[in-house]
Amino acid sequence: MLDLLQELCALDGASGREKAVREWIVSRLNGAPYRVDAMGNLIVEVKGKQPAKNQVMICAHMDEVGVIATFIKTDGTVKFTTVGGITPAALLGRQVRFEGGAVGVIGVKPVHLCGDEEKNTLPNVNDMYIDLGADSRAAAEKLIAVGDTAVFTSEYTLMGEKILSKAIDDRAGCAIMLDMIRQGVAYDTVFCFNTQEEVGLRGSGVSAFSVDPDYAIVLEATTAADLIGAPEEKQVCVLGKGAAVSFMDNATVYDPALFRQAFAVAAENGIAIQPKTMVAGGNDAGSIHKSRAGVRTITVNVPCRYIHSASCVCDKNDLLAARRLAEKIGEAFATA
Repeated sequence: MLDLLQELCALDGASGREKAVREWIVSRLNGAPYRVDAMGNLIVEVKGKQPAKNQVMICAHMDEVGVIATFIKTDGTVKFTTVGGITPAALLGRQVRFEGGAVGVIGVKPVHLCGDEEKNTLPNVNDMYIDLGADSRAAAEKLIAVGDTAVFTSEYTLMGEKILSKAIDDRAGCAIMLDMIRQGVAYDTVFCFNTQEEVGLRGSGVSAFSVDPDYAIVLEATTAADLIGAPEEKQVCVLGKGAAVSFMDNATVYDPALFRQAFAVAAENGIAIQPKTMVAGGNDAGSIHKSRAGVRTITVNVPCRYIHSASCVCDKNDLLAARRLAEKIGEAFATA
C-alpha cells in the first residue's frame, strides 16, 4: 500500500482536474467493474466473499489543492488564485507544475524592496505571481493558458516512520481504498474516488446520490498540530497514535453511536485509534450524510502535519491503522 501512496502522490490533480489520478487508479483495479459519472467521480463496485445486508460506501477524494492562472501579464508573469484552502505562507517561493508540464515558481516583491512593515507582514495572494521563466506574454502563452491549474512539486521522502510528500490529502485515502479493492473484501462494497472535495465537497454529493448507501466511511487526511508550542487541547490529533475518528467538524455532526462503535471495533481488533479532538475543517461526509433521505456516516482520518502544503507529513503506521479500521468498520456496517 505504501508503494501505491508514493505513486498516487506523484500524480497531479487539482480540483476539477482529476483525470490523470482517475486513469491511473482505473489501470490498477485488477478488472473490478467501474463507472465514471458526469462529475468525474470513479465508482467501483466490488463483490465480496459474501453479499452484504447493507449497502456500504467507502470513499476518498482524488483532488489536491493548487492554483489556477487568472491573467498573464505583459512581462510574462502569471497572476493566480488558489484552488482550495492554502495559506499565503505555504505558497511563497514554492515550485508549481501546470497541467501541460510547465514549471514555475511563486514569487513576490524582493525583501530588499520592502518597507519595514512589509518585511514583517505576509503578502496577500493578490500580490504574488508565478514566474515561468518567460520574458513576455507571448512566451508565457506558449507554456500555459488562463484557466490552467498547477499544483505543488515535491519529492516523496521517507523520514524514518514518517512520509513527506505533496497531496497526502487525500491520496492516503485513495491508496487505502485501492489496496482494499486489490486485496478483496469480505462483503460487497462500493468504493467512490470523488472529485472536487477541496472546493466544497462537490463530487461526493453526486456519488452518494447515485450509490444511495445505508452507511458511508469517509477516508481522509486531517490536520495534526502535534508540534512544539501547540496547546495540548489544540493538537487535534497526534502522529503515531493511530487513525483519528471525528465526532464533529464544520460540516458534520457525526452519529455518536457510530463514533463509539469505531472505538469498540478498534479495541476488538487491536487497532491504534484516537479521537480528532478539535471541531474544525470538514470533508466529504458533509455532503454524503445529507444525501437523499440521509446516510449514516463516519470519517476515519490519517493525521497529517503541514496539510495543504508542498510538504505534508504522515506516519506510515497511522496509514496502516486507518486501512485496517476502515476494513473492520465496513464489515460491521455491512452486517448491522
